[in-house]
Amino acid sequence: MTAITPDTIQWNDLGFSYIDTGKSFRAYFKDGQWSEGQIESSKYISISEASPVFHYGQSCFEGLKAYRTQNGDIQLFRPDKNADRMIDSAERLLMEPYPKEAFIEAVHKIVKENAEWVPPYESGATLYIRPFLIGVGDIVGVKPAEEYIFSIFVTPVGPYFKGGLQPANFLISDYDRAAPNGTGAAKVGGNYAAGNLAGKLAKEQGYADAIFLDPATKTKIEEVGSANFFAITADNRFITPKSPSILPSITKYSLIDIARERLGMEAIETDVYLKELASFSEAGAMGTAAVITPIGSIVHGEHRYVFGNGQDVGSVTQRLYNELVGIQFGDVAAPEGWIQKVELG
Repeated sequence: MTAITPDTIQWNDLGFSYIDTGKSFRAYFKDGQWSEGQIESSKYISISEASPVFHYGQSCFEGLKAYRTQNGDIQLFRPDKNADRMIDSAERLLMEPYPKEAFIEAVHKIVKENAEWVPPYESGATLYIRPFLIGVGDIVGVKPAEEYIFSIFVTPVGPYFKGGLQPANFLISDYDRAAPNGTGAAKVGGNYAAGNLAGKLAKEQGYADAIFLDPATKTKIEEVGSANFFAITADNRFITPKSPSILPSITKYSLIDIARERLGMEAIETDVYLKELASFSEAGAMGTAAVITPIGSIVHGEHRYVFGNGQDVGSVTQRLYNELVGIQFGDVAAPEGWIQKVELG
């Protein structure tokens, strides 16, 4: 099989799957301190079979992207926020956090080392960046690891929507994604494993994914698959759920700022009750991969809630998407501190 190289990739045909670029970043925590971190050429990691990542779920990760601008520069979107969130996730699992400034420096370094894999601007594709932290070493009893590996791999990915934004239909699940006072607000591997079955069942019935309700009362919208939910009201307010079980999405907080500062909307984090769904004019899911997934309809038991005509992207959703993607690709002026340029020299 011929190896994929930047010279052989059809950038306009890229999907959302893994391609080995041959360069990853790794740092190791042992004897109470982190190593300096370095670029490694293998996608494989050798660790003990007794590592807590396997048995006790000591694993957290992040997802962000590098964007090629129209003039050929490469830029990152708010990597400091990913660093903050990974520290929060690590501390929730009693893992040794990778320091914030070192995280940001490592992201810049791995993108610079893989600059040839950052897709051209006109393709609409990006370089996906996956930092992760795992507990390793010889641990048998239930306790945190004493050694950790922080790593980052990158892979070029195509735009999530090949034909542009298209509304998708979702099914409310009876399963819970996270428990009250659990790990729902941390980006840890176990949360995603817990949601797989609900997503599988929804997709088997023809839906894009499952929607999870709050685990305590089952009356409020929480997450859409692995993304955050938002809705637009008839009086032009941006509404998104607030809950200790929800992952604090960087995309969400960016869209809240854009809605307030650029679209002049009232943006509110609050309880979003099932009984309110019929009153929303638009709805969507938001996250790093797709930025925004418009929601055409939501099914709950015998009820089907349709947003707009269920077929077309709402005007506010489209404006939010255009503004955020424009910022990420350098076509729209960014708020101060949102963009970091990768220095290639």
